[in-house]
Formats: sequence, C-alpha cells, structure tokens
Amino acid sequence: MFNFNQISFGYNKRTGNLFQDFSLELNAGNVYGLLGKNGAGKSTLIYLMTGLLTPQEGEVTLDGVNVRRRLPQTMSDIFLVPEEFEMPHLTLKKYVSLNAPFYPRFSMEDMERYLDIFEMSDMMDVKLHALSMGQKKKVFMAFAFATNTRALIMDEPTNGLDIPSKSQFRKLVTTGMTDDKLMLISTHQVRDISDILDHVVIIDQSRVLLNASFNDVTSKVAFRPLRDGDQPLFVLQSPFGPLAAVPASADEETAVDLEMLFNAALQNPEAINQLFTTQK
Repeated sequence: MFNFNQISFGYNKRTGNLFQDFSLELNAGNVYGLLGKNGAGKSTLIYLMTGLLTPQEGEVTLDGVNVRRRLPQTMSDIFLVPEEFEMPHLTLKKYVSLNAPFYPRFSMEDMERYLDIFEMSDMMDVKLHALSMGQKKKVFMAFAFATNTRALIMDEPTNGLDIPSKSQFRKLVTTGMTDDKLMLISTHQVRDISDILDHVVIIDQSRVLLNASFNDVTSKVAFRPLRDGDQPLFVLQSPFGPLAAVPASADEETAVDLEMLFNAALQNPEAINQLFTTQK
C-alpha cells in the first residue's frame, strides 16, 4: 500500500539528512505502531507519507502513485491526525458539511457512532473552538475515522486524553479497522496502544530497527523474569527482580511488552536484526 523507495530527506545542510536511502513497506489490513526515540524522524516520516514534505531523493507512493503529487484521488484516501491542531470557530455540523465532501466514503452514521463511543453525542451544534483540548481531539478523531479513508495516520493520538478516553480510543480503533485499511499510530505512549496493534515498526533515522507483526514478535522474543543462562536482549530492573526480553525458545510464548521490545531494539539492533532475519 505505502512504499518508501530509497528516500533521502533533510531540513537543512547544516544538520544533514535525517533519512538517507530509507526504504519501508506498509500494507493494508494492519494497525501499525511507529516507535522511535526523540529526533528519530517519526513525525517527518508521517509528513513524507502524507505528501506534506518532499524527499530530496526517492519517493513515497500509495498504490504506486507518488503522494507528493497530492492528487485528489490520493488525498481522499489519506487522513492525518497531527499531534497538535486548532479547530475553527464553527459548529461541528458546519465543519462536517464543509469537509466531508472531500472524502467520498464519509459516513454520518459512523460519525455519530464514534461520537457515541467517546460519550460526546448531541455535539453537532456545539462551537468547536469552545471545547477543551481533550474534547477537540475526540471530535476530530471521530471525524477522521468517519472519513473511512484507506490510510489513517495518527501522531500521538492519546496525548491530552484522560484514562477513560484512552480506553474509548482503543475501542474506536478496533471498531473502525477493516482489512482494506491501514492505520499507523506514532507515539511514545506505548502502554496506551499496545493492546490494539498487530504490527510494530521501530526506526532510528535512516535505520529500520524492526518491522514485524506481533505474531512474529511473540515467536521470536519472550518477555519474562531473567533466568540463569539467558542471553538477554534487554534487562529491566523491577521491585520483583530483573525482567528481560530474551530470544524465545520453541515452546515459549508471552505477551508483547512494547516498551522492553523498543529498548531491546535500540540497545541491541544487531541481535534483533539477526533474530528476525533468521528462520526458526
């Protein structure tokens, strides 16, 4: 669906290229978690895949079409929820009437259903600028999901949401996902989204440290207390003793700990690469 074909990109000559000969493929039917430390290029990658930035070399394509061309048929299939945004001095009803026509598969029925998930029904006549930041985010995400674009890209979507709203967001994702869609969530709040992902991408500027399904992760890595004889990929000290991410044995399967997996990829990129490129 999305292809990053040997792209190179930098903001200026002084800092050099953030990405150099970077390639990545993202496919429909997956909810991706995009992880990386600060400055790794997550937001830049998002702006490149939505056609808001132009790579110096290479191209980003959606179904073979260069997204930087920003053709109407391409843009109507992509929706971006940025980390920060402003809402206009309009009612939600007016906002929908102005923006929904750009998205041929927009569904008012879905919009009302997603608002209901966020416990924000009967909001159509409310002025958007008067809402709290958390309310604005929920209304905007309800609209984003209701567009039914094939690609929905979200940058730190749980920032500004309280604990109940984060649970509602997870329900929104599971309700709105279908096999023909791709969702990509870029975040540092890995515990907010780990239960809804089925694929993880970990980047460090030009390097893809990991691009794997959760099924592949569970077959390759175990997350559990450290044992004698282990060769850990990462160790976390806890009040109950050391916890570790270790290569999984043939009969071992544990729940994925995204935080430990992320740290393992950063600290032991060669070991992670070898583990995931070696057939079991």
